[in-house]
Amino acid sequence: MFRSLSGVNYRIWAGGALVSNVGTWMQRTAQDWIVLTQLTHNNAAAVGFVMALQFGPQLILLPVTGWAADHLDRRRLLMLTQGLMGLLGLGLGLLTVTGVVQLWHVYLFALGVGVVAAFDAPARQTFVSELVAGPNLSNAVALNSASFNSARLLGPAVAGLLTAAVGAGWVFLINAATFGAVLLSLMLLRKEKLYRSPRAKRSRGGLVDGFRYVRKRPDILVILVMVFLIGTFGLNFPIFISTMSVSVFHQGAGEYGLLSSIMAIGSVIGALLAARRERPRVSLLFAGAAFFGAGCTIAAVMPTYWLFAVALIIIGISSQTLMTTANGTVQMTTDPLLRGRVMAIYMAIFMGGTPVGAPIVGWVADTFGPRWAMGVGGASGFAAALVGVFYLVKYRGLRVRFSGLRPRVVLTPREEAREELEETETTATRAS
Repeated sequence: MFRSLSGVNYRIWAGGALVSNVGTWMQRTAQDWIVLTQLTHNNAAAVGFVMALQFGPQLILLPVTGWAADHLDRRRLLMLTQGLMGLLGLGLGLLTVTGVVQLWHVYLFALGVGVVAAFDAPARQTFVSELVAGPNLSNAVALNSASFNSARLLGPAVAGLLTAAVGAGWVFLINAATFGAVLLSLMLLRKEKLYRSPRAKRSRGGLVDGFRYVRKRPDILVILVMVFLIGTFGLNFPIFISTMSVSVFHQGAGEYGLLSSIMAIGSVIGALLAARRERPRVSLLFAGAAFFGAGCTIAAVMPTYWLFAVALIIIGISSQTLMTTANGTVQMTTDPLLRGRVMAIYMAIFMGGTPVGAPIVGWVADTFGPRWAMGVGGASGFAAALVGVFYLVKYRGLRVRFSGLRPRVVLTPREEAREELEETETTATRAS
């Protein structure tokens, strides 16, 4: 399960990333809380707008972020982006501690973080392939996800307690300090042990090459559609959890942070289960989407705070299974020369739908209530599962056969499709 940690570079990276991830979750929790309860009067749409500003640049800057991940030194690029995000956290923290922070300040800093993160995300995702050998790439992706969600166990709960005790400003300052850990880990990496892949040649229309590549890969296309549906309308947890906590269950900052940490229990379980697998399986994408829809639907009707918390564990497991499998499948089966651009497209679709979905979900929560907003998330999961079933029927020969009166689902992919997929995966793995 932890075979990627046998490499010294991955151990160094994982340690620094874990510390930084805790700070990131602390900031996200405190930021959403002050927007919802201090800078507005329980305005979920304002939280959605912050999310839109923070994730919108992923889509807008796609032409240059993928190019940067494929052509620039990823280690140096990450040092720049991580340092800038630390400075942005410091600035927002100082404004908040001194008591002068206003809503437009949060909007501005969210946009700044979004611009920097647009360059950081594809570089960080593809940098994993330089830390571990090709056969361990899927395991490393899953462990990265486990680390991110392990931090989610601690970060939101600590942020909730600190926000209630000393204020959100100190949470932002602590987050700024945690970026020092990941910067230190990047400096300590042993360069001679990095698995450097060939850099893409400078050419016009570089991003177009990425789109052309994706267009010829129906397996990647279906993943992108599923990720778009759930990323746009389903992964709006700051809105779901904050509005349910405040408006439905009438809880405070500590209880709100605890809900985020409880959901992270499921996310960690999902990520560790993914790490146990030798390779990601396509069938898990569709199962994860269906269970995500079911989890959101169940959570929407839970009558008490603690029953809602239990439902969040289901959501955490299913969403992490889906996203870890999607990320690992795309990385492992993509030509290394195009991996940065393809991952930039992936991240832009994954995060870039938030500017559309988050304000809509926030408006639904304000107009019809938080439970209906959760229902929108559930619908996105079921829609993504249907897209997956369509792919299985068309490209993998999914059929329902009857043995007497008992139905049996059979997956019999066309021979040429199977050979093409196996050849693509083998080529990408060897090149890594």
